[in-house]
Amino acid sequence: MFENERYITITGLNFYYDMKPFKIGSLLTLRKEPDNVHDDEAIEVLAPLLGRVGYVANSPRTTAGGTMSAGRIYDELPGECAAVVRFMTQTKVIARVLPDKKLNIKIDVTLEDQNNTDIFSQVAVDSITEPVQSQS
Repeated sequence: MFENERYITITGLNFYYDMKPFKIGSLLTLRKEPDNVHDDEAIEVLAPLLGRVGYVANSPRTTAGGTMSAGRIYDELPGECAAVVRFMTQTKVIARVLPDKKLNIKIDVTLEDQNNTDIFSQVAVDSITEPVQSQS
């Protein structure tokens, strides 16, 4: 059951939001970054609504034991896929790679007044029921 599971270490956290965006079960996007001038096997890690929160570790110094480096999994991944945070320490985030999954993010934003009435509906009703004043 676990033989095909791939785990990665997320690094570079201190350049973005530190550990704040992460909790066990957080869903993330992994996206290859082939034009990265520092690493041609770079895989960026993105959190919904935040954007980039780190990179998949690609050196023995930053890769936690039992996880794969970006270089080892780069050719196994599509251009973009999902990951889920499974383990956290004081300084490391370890996520399971879901190569056959992709996040579909939908955002529903509504503006309501204090009475939980949809303002857009109320505005539409008000504009219809208010009398039009003539310009004499």
